Amino acid sequence: MAAGGASLAGAARAAGGTSEAILSSKRHLWIVTVGAIAAILGLGLAFLLPGISGPTSEAPATSVATYVGSQACAGCHQAEAKLWDMSQHKAAMAHATDKTVLGDFNDKSLDHFGVHSRFFRDDGRFMIETDGSDGKLATFEVKYTFGVEPLQQYLVEFPDGRIQALSLAWDSRPQGKGGQRWFHLHPDEAIKHDDVLHWTKLNQNWNFMCAECHSTGLRKHYDAATDRFATTWADISVGCEACHGQGSTHAAWARRQQSWWPFGKREDSSKGLLVRFDERLSATWPIDPQSGNAKRSAAPAALRKEVETCGLCHARRAGFSEDWVPGQSLSQTHVVEALTRTTYHVDGQIRDGEEPYNYTPFKQSKMFAAGVTCSDCHEPHSAKLRVSGEGVCLQCHASEKYADAKHRHHVNVDRAPTCMSCHMPSRTYMVIDPRHDHAFRVPRPDLSIKLETPNACNDCHSDKPAQWAAATVEQWFGPDRKGFQTYGPAFRAAHSDQADAAALLGVLAADKIAPAVARASALDELASRISPANLATAREGLADPDPMVRIGALDMLESVPTSEIWPLASPLLVDPVRGVRIRAALLLAPVPTASQPARDRAHFDQAAGEFVAAQRANAERPEARTALGNFLALRGQTGDAEIEYKSALRISPQYATAAVNLADLYRQTGRDGDGEAVLRRAIATSPADAAAHHALGLTLTRLKRPDQALAELRRAAELEPGRPRYAYVYAVALHSGGRADEAMKVLNEALKSHRNNRDVLSALVSFSRAAGDAKAALGYAEMLGVITPEDRTLAALIGEIRRQIDSPN
Repeated sequence: MAAGGASLAGAARAAGGTSEAILSSKRHLWIVTVGAIAAILGLGLAFLLPGISGPTSEAPATSVATYVGSQACAGCHQAEAKLWDMSQHKAAMAHATDKTVLGDFNDKSLDHFGVHSRFFRDDGRFMIETDGSDGKLATFEVKYTFGVEPLQQYLVEFPDGRIQALSLAWDSRPQGKGGQRWFHLHPDEAIKHDDVLHWTKLNQNWNFMCAECHSTGLRKHYDAATDRFATTWADISVGCEACHGQGSTHAAWARRQQSWWPFGKREDSSKGLLVRFDERLSATWPIDPQSGNAKRSAAPAALRKEVETCGLCHARRAGFSEDWVPGQSLSQTHVVEALTRTTYHVDGQIRDGEEPYNYTPFKQSKMFAAGVTCSDCHEPHSAKLRVSGEGVCLQCHASEKYADAKHRHHVNVDRAPTCMSCHMPSRTYMVIDPRHDHAFRVPRPDLSIKLETPNACNDCHSDKPAQWAAATVEQWFGPDRKGFQTYGPAFRAAHSDQADAAALLGVLAADKIAPAVARASALDELASRISPANLATAREGLADPDPMVRIGALDMLESVPTSEIWPLASPLLVDPVRGVRIRAALLLAPVPTASQPARDRAHFDQAAGEFVAAQRANAERPEARTALGNFLALRGQTGDAEIEYKSALRISPQYATAAVNLADLYRQTGRDGDGEAVLRRAIATSPADAAAHHALGLTLTRLKRPDQALAELRRAAELEPGRPRYAYVYAVALHSGGRADEAMKVLNEALKSHRNNRDVLSALVSFSRAAGDAKAALGYAEMLGVITPEDRTLAALIGEIRRQIDSPN
């Protein structure tokens, strides 16, 4: 694909992943917050936290700057324009013409799971006959092309302004490499018309999913009242101003310099630019002859302007403002995904099947920590490597050391590995598009054994076990394993509920040398493990210079009692970064206005207004309407919250999260009968959604229909065995119904995969005592004690059970 390095299919998967049960989790509701702020209420007062600069350094004013188009830049910047003209950025999107369309539309066809699609021409137009939104064959005109190499997608425009991306794509590679053919982006799946991934549905919508990164100066212009788009752009593809920002003030400055009239010229060190990409100008990279590695002559800036600018399209993120300014923190306008469980392995490697947006991988790397920036390796206007192949690596790593057989240990092989083979392993996406990992890892097959993660060695030697690869690497380089990404054990402990998870995560969160994205993720993971002992970790994170870490610290505080949360989080209501303010507003939403300190109320109202505006501007998405509904519910505005939940379900009946939250709202207002009806409709549409079954089971319990409730709770536990909470609730329901043996069986089965789950262990202690099995109760209680050594109540209980065993009478 062209600009953005990200496929619509991959982004759709990411968006679809948010439909898991969220319930009342404020942290996850923040993550699915998507949209763009239509009316910014201002940056607020500059509250300067330690180590954080004020808002003016990150958000220069843009009100006077307008888009002028790439052609206006080309007159003065001819060399750069020539490079850009040959780039994939230039071809990110285009009108469908004989020049831009690469696919064969000479009456070709493709069969995919019973759908016979046809590609043909009609009066000069490019046409595709395929299944439409109702599942029936229909004919559609291709209006735009999307990307060029190694594949090209096609876009269809509908009367309501929606532009949708077809899942049928053209393989533009040479025929000798398997190309010059039509193929389906989901070759092993039948994507029916009622699937959110169908090309006519929400998660293949260009206006929301991909337009921001394939065009310049995009304004979505969605009208919720009419349910229509009137999306516009300044440049149809990725032009000069996609990276440099609106160019009118720079163009005016250039005209003044060319004027013969001397009074027209004024000194302007910024040259009218919104950002100066000058990070490379003041730095050199001399190679240390002893190590063979280069070191930057000057320490990198705290805010990495190039990386943040490239991250606009090369990050997994969700926008909440169209007021992006190049060079500022991406968190000013976007929620940036850190090391989430669904996208990354515990050591930070991207999981197979997930789109490799390289912002987060690169920010994990030693290269980023050392000060390497994007244009050190890539020429920014052509986007090609500055030096072909591994020559780009040998700019900073001495060839006599790193291109030597003593380092590579692969000689006389047909396909000798390169630097990229070992340190930037590739994964294939969109069926035919290989992408390199930009975390620049040292291959660690030894960690593959401990952490159950992939490694570059076994990518090639797939017929050998990781133990063989680890032994070979140790033979070559010795037993001292090296690597910059050392946080795998902490996340492994967290994902498997190990007893030392909180301690390991706390050490990682406090490690200033560790990548900020990893520290932010560690704080997020600590949300379910917060205690008086690690609350100081959250406080420290709230004052971190990196906004992602501050957001992670706010995530960590989500389970802190409402009565204690205000002093901790309220200072961030006036944080210089908008994304932090919005997260703080959501976290503090349950605090009634009357309970807010008078001096802070205006700050909260302003940050809350920014949060609400973010959702309103993305009103075509069920995630945004649900997030707004949750915020309103937390503020006690139940009627308005109900409207938002219903709107979300009208937009997408498959979005079961909205149904779950609406049913919970009905529970709070004594309307469980209405909640049951909502959940049953959701299950009819999304029968495999565990959260909907779980919520229905709880609703039926309150309606005193235990047999039906048990069936739903069981189904939820079956659908998501990885979520021990479902097994726990199901077991409690069984026990309450007099089926103690079955309850114990369910809990013990859950314990096999979740050895340190507090709910499961607590229930096993309670149920064992109720059954008179003190020894079993003691065993479970001692397991729980290892996890929560600070719990005095549990310690007293363990003592009581021991005395009971010692003195049975």
